[in-house]
Amino acid sequence: MKAIAIGYLRSDISGPAQNWDEIRIRSLAKRYGYDLAKTIVFSGGTQNPISQLIDVARRAEAEAVITPRRDHFGLEVPERLVRICDVITVDDQNTLSRSYVIGE
Repeated sequence: MKAIAIGYLRSDISGPAQNWDEIRIRSLAKRYGYDLAKTIVFSGGTQNPISQLIDVARRAEAEAVITPRRDHFGLEVPERLVRICDVITVDDQNTLSRSYVIGE
């Protein structure tokens, strides 16, 4: 069974490129061998988006969250998210690994 990933993006940041960002998330998940369970799309007005994303990731038992770029999280990727799963950015294919955070 493949590891599960969740896609994440903010519609206000993706703008007109949202469909393309969703395609890129699916493509990277497939290339990395993940089963993409769903892509969560929030707007700039969504209340507590990171808490909601963490809840979804926990319920899905996701190993990773894949996002187009770090700026979809705001100024920085929340450590509390990286503590429960890896975070992968499509643009630079960078992985923030939970094993690194846990091992600090």
